[in-house]
Amino acid sequence: MLIVQDVDLTPNAQALKFILNEKLLNYETRDFRSKEEAENDPLAKGIFEIGGIESVFYMDRFITIEKSPDASWGNIQMPFVNFIKSFDKNLIPPEKEPDARQKFEHNETLRKINEILDIRVRPALAGDGGGLEVIGLEGNRLLIRYQGACGTCTSAIQGTLIAIENLLKRELNSDLEVVLG
Repeated sequence: MLIVQDVDLTPNAQALKFILNEKLLNYETRDFRSKEEAENDPLAKGIFEIGGIESVFYMDRFITIEKSPDASWGNIQMPFVNFIKSFDKNLIPPEKEPDARQKFEHNETLRKINEILDIRVRPALAGDGGGLEVIGLEGNRLLIRYQGACGTCTSAIQGTLIAIENLLKRELNSDLEVVLG
């Protein structure tokens, strides 16, 4: 049985990170910005049924929920905890092969970028209930998308984006530009 063991605040005032007693995924991240996007994922779809939910992000042993500004955590937390207790984690769609995330593996630059992000950036974002997806590389322009609590967090959109760009410029290519895609 899935149980919420702890709840962490995130830098995003509208998002909470719920830490679970069991792993949901081994290596993938799942990010949903609407009930429609979550249609084929019973876990995320069920969370959106609670109401007042803007996004659902999950990976490893946590789920980050972002609520709408007018929704109250008091109306979300207990229904969420009860839903998790009754949810059969076997209904979570299977993960793709580990190499599927490395869809850009043929590009050496993207492989190196993902390696740096995996070591230096993604763990910190996950600690705050979020993640980062590389969308692509167009010349020296890297397109990324924030996931979970980072998706609408102003510090992630501004300061963290600059920090990621500076890190990749130092480690890889001084001409690299990082933009939200």
